[in-house]
Amino acid sequence: MNRKRHIAIFTTASLPWMTGTAVNPLFRAAYLSKDGERKVTLVIPWLSLKDQELVYPNNCRFSSPTEHEAYVRQWLEERTKFRSDFTIRFYPGKFSVDKRSILAAGDISEVIPDEDSDVAILEEPEHLTWYHHGKRWKTKFCLVIGIVHTNYLEYVRREKNGVQAFLLKYMNTWVVSIYCHKVIRLSAATQDYPKSIICNVHGVNPKFLEIGKKKLEQQQNGDQAFTKAAYYIGKMVWSKGYRELLKLLHDHQKELTGLQVDLYGSGEDSSEVQEAVQKLELSVQVHPGRDHADPIFHEYKVFLNPSTTDVVCTTTAEALAMGKIVVCANHSSNDFFKQFPNCRTFDKSNDFVTVTRKALADEPAQLTDAQRHELSWEAATERFLKAAELDHPLTKNQSRSPSNNYMSTSMNLQWNIEDLSAQVHHFVSGFEASRKIFGAIPGSLQPDEEQRKELGLVVPAGN
Repeated sequence: MNRKRHIAIFTTASLPWMTGTAVNPLFRAAYLSKDGERKVTLVIPWLSLKDQELVYPNNCRFSSPTEHEAYVRQWLEERTKFRSDFTIRFYPGKFSVDKRSILAAGDISEVIPDEDSDVAILEEPEHLTWYHHGKRWKTKFCLVIGIVHTNYLEYVRREKNGVQAFLLKYMNTWVVSIYCHKVIRLSAATQDYPKSIICNVHGVNPKFLEIGKKKLEQQQNGDQAFTKAAYYIGKMVWSKGYRELLKLLHDHQKELTGLQVDLYGSGEDSSEVQEAVQKLELSVQVHPGRDHADPIFHEYKVFLNPSTTDVVCTTTAEALAMGKIVVCANHSSNDFFKQFPNCRTFDKSNDFVTVTRKALADEPAQLTDAQRHELSWEAATERFLKAAELDHPLTKNQSRSPSNNYMSTSMNLQWNIEDLSAQVHHFVSGFEASRKIFGAIPGSLQPDEEQRKELGLVVPAGN
């Protein structure tokens, strides 16, 4: 009973790729391990050099997992200002160009030894289990918690078609129900899952809260804290809010005369965004992507973000932490932010003009200590522990002891159906032909020889 809980966090990306599933699980590992009450292992993908060149920016490359780990730990310590006591392990991953995602190669649950298989957190559980072929997660771990980050259905609807979105919805429901005991959805903007709960278990990089404190001091001293008008930052692809924002600016150019907006981002649609901006009469400038904590952003007062594809937008949380006013859509993805006085939402196109004008005329409200805490990773960790019910002692398959015969019969039937479903998935995911049909990377049933060598993995018997 005195044995520490062991939490293994599996995620789909890693720094230096600055995506949500690289950054947020890293902070989660740091803050779950901070008080020393539990053992934490962060499991992240290792990419061979050819894939690193496709994914990691600024020619950042790693010759070994040890070098990669050192980079991740240094980045984290510079932002949290404390040394984290958690383990980092790597699983073999491959980059899918068409999905713009990293997918696992082989059975990644093997990264955690059986004796440590207590709690597993699957960051993006559908993504991690679409092509999983190996030990069943619920069998290996006492508790498996899925945290749903991404609104995959919305992306597919926008980029492909409704039929594929329909099929994906049922595929996601299938694999998540097979492999997860609990599902936490960051907001109602995600796909609904049976027995899931909605809770934002993400926090803000501490450096944004520090910037906000400095802005608060300027306001309290009577200084002008914000000298620039409005901006937006995000990966420069149409689905990340640029389409909505430029349409709003185009449709209301006359009402917004004199407005200056700066757009910051890099991405596949950069040239098209540039072309669209040149057709506007408003003063809109496009700049390359930067770190949102860069001093260039400190002086902006208003963050414009009409995107409805995010689940919980990280840059919106960062802007609020820095003390800015945020103008965003009245959408379920922004429900968590509505508790903050500097969050201004709009419903219709005309409302955007009214809300934006008022935001530019107002001074941002000064955040209280309680509001800053709500944005922090300390609060996010508290919310996670409560939502996951990790304070309750667990034993493997403990739920297989129902209190009466009726429940026993009913639950056994449910388990039998689920077990059969899991066996079907295991069977289908074990053939190269069927994996290709469902979009797996060819040759990803097992790690390739190069990755085995890089990660020091044992070659399976018979190979």
